[in-house]
Amino acid sequence: MKYLCIVLCINFFLASCSDHGGTTSAEVSAKNDSSQSYIEKNLSGYVKVRLTTDLSKLTDKEKQIIPLLIQAAQIMDELYWQQCFGNKDSLLNAVTDEKTKQFVLLNYGPWDKLNNDTPFIAGIGPKSLGAQFYPKDMTKDELEKSGVADKQGLYSLIRRDSSGNLVSIPYHVIYKEPLQKASTLLKQAAELAEDAGLKKYLQLRAEALVTDKYKASDIAWLDMKSNNIDVIIGPIETYEDALYNSRAAYEAYVLIKDKEWSQRLAKYVAMLPELQQGLPVEANYKKENPGNNQDFFLLDNSMELFLSFKEYLKSY
Repeated sequence: MKYLCIVLCINFFLASCSDHGGTTSAEVSAKNDSSQSYIEKNLSGYVKVRLTTDLSKLTDKEKQIIPLLIQAAQIMDELYWQQCFGNKDSLLNAVTDEKTKQFVLLNYGPWDKLNNDTPFIAGIGPKSLGAQFYPKDMTKDELEKSGVADKQGLYSLIRRDSSGNLVSIPYHVIYKEPLQKASTLLKQAAELAEDAGLKKYLQLRAEALVTDKYKASDIAWLDMKSNNIDVIIGPIETYEDALYNSRAAYEAYVLIKDKEWSQRLAKYVAMLPELQQGLPVEANYKKENPGNNQDFFLLDNSMELFLSFKEYLKSY
């Protein structure tokens, strides 16, 4: 299936630039110049591209669904900001240079994601390995010795209570208001959905956002075959948690299928068993029978094979 992405979406600690201790004004100026040079050099490596697709093949109700999904995706984008950095507006209001502001927006904070999170604003220290998932002063040893039940939970933040003890707060509790808004938008989209698979997924995902129970909606997403619109939304990847690589960050994609290319690529599914047998690995690793549950996706001009994990999901 070829997709054309029409939306790609998807904490705060800004060290005071005015508090330089014994740093001289000349040194501060040199740091600022260095930061500006870094930003200008690396910002030039980005190109703005307008993504479009042919909406004429969608029904009137499908066209009504898209704005609802985009609004829900924008909420995920804001939540990702909170998980990466914190208060987005506080950071952007502290930045006056437009190029710096652009680079901050691209990186969801003052650290360059494509260069090992290098800080690019003078006065900003290294990014915390735990991003905003854990207290800044928490150590792994402290968490491991604590009484927290889900020390490496997918859908919770670690915080300190009034006594300074570590506690776990589920996403659906700490992000209650924005998640309820996103859930409502998905429910509205589900009411408009004419494809049974898409309707079921949107209903289940709407419930998952406010309960943190994602298994059923994950399986429903894999079951979708005939939908024209697709959406990936919720806490999914764990890369932002560099401390444990366990806590998931929010993200969202709103996608339109290109069914013509889906048909062109379908023939490659039949080749999967032969391709698997030719893999240079031991036979033990080739027991699975690849078949019609495999789907091809074309995203951003690159082809990826998404294997069906339905049975795996049902087993956990």
